[in-house]
This record gives sequence, C-alpha cells and structure tokens, in this order.
Amino acid sequence: MEPIINSLLETDAYKFSMGQSIYHQFSDYKTTWSFKCRNKDVKFTAEMVEEIKRQIQHYCSLRFREDELEYLNNITWIKGSYIDFLRLWQPRYEDYEITTEGPCGLSIETRGTWLNTSMYEIATLAIVNEVYFRMAYDYDELLDSFKERLAEKVRKLESGEYTAGAFSEFGLRRRLSAEAQDLAVEALKNADYSKTDSKFVGTSNVYLAKKHGVTPVGTMAHEWIMCVGQGNHKHNPAYSNWYALDAWVKEYGILNGTALTDCITTECFLQDFQLTFATLFSGVRHDSGDPFEWGEKMIKHYEKLGIDPKTKTLLFSDSLDLDRATKIYKHFKGRVKVAFGIGTYFANDTKEEALNIVMKTTSCNGMDVAKLSDVEGKGMCKNPDYIQYLQRCIDWRMANDNGNNSLRV
Repeated sequence: MEPIINSLLETDAYKFSMGQSIYHQFSDYKTTWSFKCRNKDVKFTAEMVEEIKRQIQHYCSLRFREDELEYLNNITWIKGSYIDFLRLWQPRYEDYEITTEGPCGLSIETRGTWLNTSMYEIATLAIVNEVYFRMAYDYDELLDSFKERLAEKVRKLESGEYTAGAFSEFGLRRRLSAEAQDLAVEALKNADYSKTDSKFVGTSNVYLAKKHGVTPVGTMAHEWIMCVGQGNHKHNPAYSNWYALDAWVKEYGILNGTALTDCITTECFLQDFQLTFATLFSGVRHDSGDPFEWGEKMIKHYEKLGIDPKTKTLLFSDSLDLDRATKIYKHFKGRVKVAFGIGTYFANDTKEEALNIVMKTTSCNGMDVAKLSDVEGKGMCKNPDYIQYLQRCIDWRMANDNGNNSLRV
C-alpha cells in the first residue's frame, strides 16, 4: 500500500493545543496508551497487522516541513517556543508495541513521554482504519458508495432539509481513507449554504485545513483531564476537572476555550465550572449521554451563574449524523449558540459498518487513569480497582462538597 500518513500536520487540531500545554507544563509526564476495537465481529489478519506496522514505521520517518511550521505559527494561540520544539520533534517507532495478540487480532500499545505518545493516537487510528478497509473489502466499491452518500448529504444541506448551524468535520481517526476525507472536506467547503442556516466552519484535520483554506477546529480531549487531574498522585481525582481547567487557563487565558464536560461525569464537572471558568471558556463540548438533557443542564447552569447562555457555545460531538444534528439545532436555536463536530458520518459512511476503534490513555506516571463518562461503555481502564476508587472519590465529593471548597472559583 501507498503511505497513508504523509505529513505530521495530519492529526486533529486538539493534539497541538494539548501538545503545547503539555510541553510548557507537563513535559516530564509519561503515559501508556492502549488500542481497542469495540466491534465484536471484526478480526485483523496477520497481513493487516504487518501492513499497519509498515505504515507506522513510515509515519515515524516524517518530520515537520518549514511551510507546515509557518502555518502553525500563524494560528493565534500557538507560541513560538512550541514551534521550535516541533521543528526538532519526530515520532519514535520504539515507543510502539504492535502484536497480533488482541481479541480482534491486533494489539497496539505506546509508552513514553506524554509529549510523544499523545501525538501518536490519531495517526495510528487513521492507519489502522484505512488498512482494514482497503484489505478487508473492495475499496473502490466502498469509495463509490461513500461518494454517493456524501453527494446526498450535501444536497440535503443545500436544500435546507438538514439544518446543522455551524458544523465541522471531525472524522480523521475513523475515516475510510485519506482520499475519502479529502473529498468530504472539499465537498462541504464548496457547498452552497446561502439559503439555509447551515455553515461549514472547518475540520479537525490540520493538514486538510491548510490544504483547503478552512479553520482547524479542536480544543481538548479526555486525555487532558485524565492526565492533568489524575497523573499527579497527590491530587484527589474527583477534582480532575479543576486541575485541568486551571492549567488550560494558565496556557491560553481566554483563547481556545471549549471545555469537555464528561470525563468524570458532567455533574462533577459542574462543581468546578463556576463563575471564573464559565466566563473564561467560550463554551462546552458534549461527548456522551442524552444531548438534549445535557444542553438544558448547561443552559440552566449558565443562568444560575448569571451568564447569558446566548453568549456561550454548546458543541455537540457524540456519534452525530445530520438528522440528529438538525433536531438538536432546532431544539436549542435562539437560546444558546450551537455547533457540531461530525466525524464518522462524514468520513466513513459506506455500505459497510464503520469501525469503532479507539486509543486511550491507560496509565500516567505509572498509575492507572480512567474516565467515567455520562454513559457506560465509553471508558477504558485496565484496573477495576482504580475505577472503584475513582468512583468512590467522586461519590464522596458529590455528597459532601457544599460549595465552599477553596478550589472552586
């Protein structure tokens, strides 16, 4: 196969926003990441695993080009010191352990500094996904069905049958192929939205954002809250959100601020998302649980703090399609700013079922870390004892925190 990843820009934008913060504040942290395929009936062959190894070896040979660094340097929130670090940075194949021993026939773990291992996640998943679909199916047939469905999506967006407000393409990690995602971004950018309330605002794929002249979109992921909040063993993990938000504000102030709410449940997040943070962050991102209930909860929380919800953005990014986005948009229209990050539906909608693959942080600084999202099944931790410990910490805090804790601002 031809190389799948040909530029270190080909990653999600939040890898750079988190990466800069890691570089400046947590450069000594070490993490382990583990791959998981959630599809029960998917099996990777030995030939697929060998191709994945070859593709990752190629990825690890890449370096940032000067034109790519200049592009990053022109993003408002990226600092020159981080650009200088990226100029020297290169992925390390030695940080990978890839075998056929996983339940699906593929096991991948990466170990090393958080600075390195964080950057591997997206490229690795994109490689695994494309190798699988090219080797398990007739790729040309899949691409034809992808193009047909993409054209129908664009038609319904242009006609107003779908109304998604401000929306972005978030599909890099689970895309059918680099070719397919490129086609999707180009089609969504060139669509005519003049007669609708829809507006394509960008893509999470920084390489494609540069290529097509659209905005690279993304702020933080669960790894940020897990590692900042739980990687320091002196921290009470029930306050993970406070530590993570505080470190983010130290790095960015009022810039680049969309907070992720569900790492250790939204209810616990709201204990820390008080007036200062709620004012500084431009909005919040939904990634699990009922989107309507979550949105109503966030609006109520802003109102309780005396903040006009219309000045804030609710970004929805959990398993979206345009039909679901349209319903969410119409429900909240006029009450709050609404935006959508839509991934697999744009980047891998074919006649075959898409893969549900992830790579998650499973340890930080030698200790387990975990997320406890608003629904079961989205977490990934190797140690049930740690999950019980984290849950006990959260339960105790929720039962006993009366709002006067000095960490709440």
